[in-house]
Amino acid sequence: MNGTSKFLRSIVVGAAVFTLSILVFIVAYIVIKGVPHLSLSLFSAKYTTDNISLFPALINTITITALSLLIAVPLGGGAAIYLVEYSKKGNRFVSLVRITAETLSGIPSIVYGLFGYLLFVTSLSWRFSLIAGSFTLAIMILPVIMRTTEEALLAVSDTFREGSFALGAGKLRTVFKIVLPSAVPGISAGIILSIGRIVGETAALIYTAGTVAQIPENLFGSGRTLSVHLFALWNEGMNVEQSYATAVILLVIVAGLNALSASAAKRMSST
Repeated sequence: MNGTSKFLRSIVVGAAVFTLSILVFIVAYIVIKGVPHLSLSLFSAKYTTDNISLFPALINTITITALSLLIAVPLGGGAAIYLVEYSKKGNRFVSLVRITAETLSGIPSIVYGLFGYLLFVTSLSWRFSLIAGSFTLAIMILPVIMRTTEEALLAVSDTFREGSFALGAGKLRTVFKIVLPSAVPGISAGIILSIGRIVGETAALIYTAGTVAQIPENLFGSGRTLSVHLFALWNEGMNVEQSYATAVILLVIVAGLNALSASAAKRMSST
């Protein structure tokens, strides 16, 4: 190994170590600051100024995450299947859709929040509600799911499709029985990224779901998520310790969801 190779290798290793160190530092800092302030009162069913419960925000986070994925995954996955499996190569419409998806991926979340406020909260009279926040976040993550699903489908070898057709399977059966199961790991990666963005989103939800610290009676009621709850506590400046505890719960939720998604993808790809 010559001097140039050693130098390049040291740069790569150094970059990896530096990145890992930053991640470890952030996680350790939040854990050290937040764990001592975790208590049973934080998980009380009802929020009060005494217990500063995060349980309502936790339930709202799970609700909005599930509903947003329920809307975005079928739409994004269906669009990706059409672009890869059914559209003709060189189609201008396909190119336009891809450019649009890439453009939407770069729009700041505050713009999505303003759009959701004008459309869902004001025009459709949904007011500040979980359903308005869920639809806004579904639109926000739709390009991510569509593009990652498309790339996962493109990564599947054409020999899989050709072998299926040779055995007499139709187009639809080939897509859903052969191609999609092979693309599950890539699709799950997009879903994991989307979950992380939903759980960590604040600006768009302040404009659409509101900041009420309660579990609404239905989807048309207002409620804050964990990220909005953390922002509100920190912004008030009176319950900073509880905001660190909320950050710890957020870390645990994201790690747990990622582990579940990875496990589900592994099981589906092995079947």
